[in-house]
Amino acid sequence: MRHTLPIAPQFYVTAPQPCPYLEGRMERKLFTALQGDSAETLNDSLSKQGFRRSQNVLYRPSCAECSACLSARIRVADFKPSRTQRKVLRRNAHLRRNATAPWATEEQYALFRRYLDSRHADGGMADMDIFEFAAMIEETPIRSRVVEYLAEDEDGTHDLAAVCLTDVLDDGLSMVYSFYDPARAGDSLGTHVILDHVEIAREAGLPYVYLGYWVPGSPKMGYKAKFDPVEVYFRGRWQEMGDPATYSSETHPLSTDPIAEQVARISLPDSRGTR
Repeated sequence: MRHTLPIAPQFYVTAPQPCPYLEGRMERKLFTALQGDSAETLNDSLSKQGFRRSQNVLYRPSCAECSACLSARIRVADFKPSRTQRKVLRRNAHLRRNATAPWATEEQYALFRRYLDSRHADGGMADMDIFEFAAMIEETPIRSRVVEYLAEDEDGTHDLAAVCLTDVLDDGLSMVYSFYDPARAGDSLGTHVILDHVEIAREAGLPYVYLGYWVPGSPKMGYKAKFDPVEVYFRGRWQEMGDPATYSSETHPLSTDPIAEQVARISLPDSRGTR
């Protein structure tokens, strides 16, 4: 009997650059390419270990003296919207969901630009042109969807209100990137999109909705702690977040292990089948 060897991707580390979440800090990422016939299997496996996808790359924060960024996911079976979240659902009940293949449109890009100019004008995506936007949406080696939310106008036409690029994992939905019409900020569309993804996952029998990274001490990431019960990948395992105040964003020279040790502890999937 011959056993197939495990998939052995190569891991790399980015050069330090300014952290977008905590002022005055430098971020560094551990990453690997996502390609080939085993891309979905690798994405499923590493997503459960705190990695995120960006086009054909999987990455995880690996900063020298900071371990504040924690991958977060909602436990669908136990999730019940709060009173405020129920109001958000009612406020946006008129929106029509439209899930499509990962294909970029000019309407999506126009909404994306309005969103960035209003909310993240100095962010890392601020200069993204339509070709880079198309690459973000379309360059995916795994099962992905673009979930659009449409609002009907008085004349019967539908305007694009929000968009989410979503990956379908074997244990949940991963919200890769979402954006919405800044003119509708009072409708809490960002919250609505997350709540609707919980419902999509529930209908599909998927146990989790992955939200990306939650960062204690970062106001722009604080909303992720409001989807109770939310779990975080902390010290090598998933655990219920509990009180967000118990997590620290302080730096320490022993916060993270050496890169070689981190890579050695990554669990890789076996290639399909044995003979």
